[in-house]
Amino acid sequence: MRSKALRLAMVMCAAAAVTWASACKPSVDEKAAAERGAAALAPFKKNLMGALKAGMAVGPVSAVEACHLSAPGMPAAASTPEVTVGRTTDKLRNPENAPKPWMKPLLADYAKAGPGAAPRAVALEDGKVGYVEPIYLQEMCLACHGSTLNAEVATTLAERYPKDEAKGYAAGDFRGLFWVEMAGR
Repeated sequence: MRSKALRLAMVMCAAAAVTWASACKPSVDEKAAAERGAAALAPFKKNLMGALKAGMAVGPVSAVEACHLSAPGMPAAASTPEVTVGRTTDKLRNPENAPKPWMKPLLADYAKAGPGAAPRAVALEDGKVGYVEPIYLQEMCLACHGSTLNAEVATTLAERYPKDEAKGYAAGDFRGLFWVEMAGR
């Protein structure tokens, strides 16, 4: 009887150890996913920043126009059938950038974490991998996203984005996420 109980206890301990070890394993190769995600985002981020800087060289109203006219097509242009890129936030200016369900908890995590939070890779339910990089406001962003906007910028934003929630920020504030969805390898 005692040996049966001992064997049963050993089997249960072994099963618990296997279950615990499986639960502790990351479900994605985070380093590889982060490398692939960062590489996928690089052209999109470069093109977006280039358009914004070109607009700002003329003035903040031109930057608003660049965002309004050019930015919406940039994610599709930088995506492939295997990799989709974009940006999102919890304070939308353009409703097309609304977060997908898997992004919402990450937005909340980054909002709490503060500046310097690292990019993350996460397993998605459909076997894909999600990758995100936080966006923190830079000084140049305040002309269109700050607490104080000049009248012409405020008018242009109201015309282009009537439901704009993307104002009132300070330099260094968390603005949102660049994101990637890709096949999990």
